Amino acid sequence: MSIQPTDFVCDLAIRNRNAIPLFERLGIDYCCGGQRPLEEVCAEAGLDAGAIIEELSRTSEAAQLADLTVKPLAEICAYVCRYHHTITRDELERLGALAEKVVKRHGPNHPELAQVHAAFVRLEGDMRPHMMKEENVLFPFIAQLERELASGSGPTPPFFGTVQNPIRMMLAEHDVVADLLRELRSLTGGFDVPEDGCTSYRALYDGLAAFELLTHEHIHIENNILFPRSIELESHALRLVRP
Repeated sequence: MSIQPTDFVCDLAIRNRNAIPLFERLGIDYCCGGQRPLEEVCAEAGLDAGAIIEELSRTSEAAQLADLTVKPLAEICAYVCRYHHTITRDELERLGALAEKVVKRHGPNHPELAQVHAAFVRLEGDMRPHMMKEENVLFPFIAQLERELASGSGPTPPFFGTVQNPIRMMLAEHDVVADLLRELRSLTGGFDVPEDGCTSYRALYDGLAAFELLTHEHIHIENNILFPRSIELESHALRLVRP
């Protein structure tokens, strides 16, 4: 796979399975801020773009996410709901209870835990209704639009005017989630468990680190694969019905 410094970070995360863990380790935003050239991102962060390209070029293995660039949009929506939304809801419940337990036990010696718990509560408050809006409004419309185009019928005008409107809202909400994840990483010192941290303390921080990675991939799939393809599909459908 040929990699250029001008390649967008989000595209590299789609095309190469090694890019996501590498970008996570280097703190490169490939989901919400991924539509930028690698060389620009590296220059801003003081990173060596050439070294990153060399590391990614050592494998020609395609990323599993590349399959999502050709799958039907309805399948991608179903995958996001079945996998990412299910795990996210389970982890929000599990980590929320765990954070409450840890802050009660270790809060007096670690006052930052109260802030960690508060940030997580805000994160949960944003993510749950966000997923419901996708499942009940945006994703069904995308699947319907795809079916209508396949059958040769014209697209049914949605009550929200154009798919770009709910997508614009989802993108803004993704930015909020990304900010809260950054806040959690900062408050926990990069999810670094203190010496007096118990098993539950470690389970919480390990869980938050894993949740961060899961959510970055979740947002990446929507921002950089599902949403652009949905906008293009709607544009194509409208071009077909215009006189």
